[in-house]
Amino acid sequence: MLTEQRKALITQRLDRDGEIVAKALASELGLSEDTIRRDLRELAAEGRLKRVHGGALPMSPALPDLTARQTVATEEKQALARRAAALIEPRQVVFLDGGTTTAEIARALPRHFIFTVVTHSPTIACELERHPTAEVVLIGGKLFTHSMVAMGAAALAAIRALRADIFFMGVTAAHTAEGFSTGDMEEAATKRTIAENSAATYVLLTQAKLNAASPWKIMPITAADGIIVPPGLPAGTLDPYRSLDIEIIEA
Repeated sequence: MLTEQRKALITQRLDRDGEIVAKALASELGLSEDTIRRDLRELAAEGRLKRVHGGALPMSPALPDLTARQTVATEEKQALARRAAALIEPRQVVFLDGGTTTAEIARALPRHFIFTVVTHSPTIACELERHPTAEVVLIGGKLFTHSMVAMGAAALAAIRALRADIFFMGVTAAHTAEGFSTGDMEEAATKRTIAENSAATYVLLTQAKLNAASPWKIMPITAADGIIVPPGLPAGTLDPYRSLDIEIIEA
């Protein structure tokens, strides 16, 4: 089998199965494991998959900037946001991450009791300009314009000085073995610090983010208290998550 034929087969299997196990594929094709690993390295260099220990996973696609993402999967994000907002209780301190899904949470927040919203995203803070009961705390720092969030030493110092009751974290990918991940190293570190300083962390996941991986790991799946997922996912999509010690909430 020629190299390009093997690569085509690998990408087809990845689309079908959601993962490649190098040893199993090598045995099936009667090839050395080193040959399959070389193919995986080359495909990873081409941005067509994410190499992991023992094989490969689908690569979460690079996200466009915040403005472009605002029209992607809007109804799905709104359903997730409504379910997330229903978890908030009176007088809690709620940390909202940056991103378009958490912007939908900001729009769905309760309006009949008092609570505090902390965010390092100026766009999220602006969503709450006319909210009648939310006290808003905006954390500052160096602005990462791709996601419109503050990062760096000043932001981390402020985050470590607070204790949120609940953190709604945005990610670009989630996988039971590779954890929650995102596309930027500093952003991953910031999200991890927020989670470490929150009593509970929930992650909202559109279907496209499930069972994929991005370059920078934030934390293991089990480090979160729960994931909020769309209803009606294809059969078997959530099976790998059900064996973990984590709450699964369908919107």
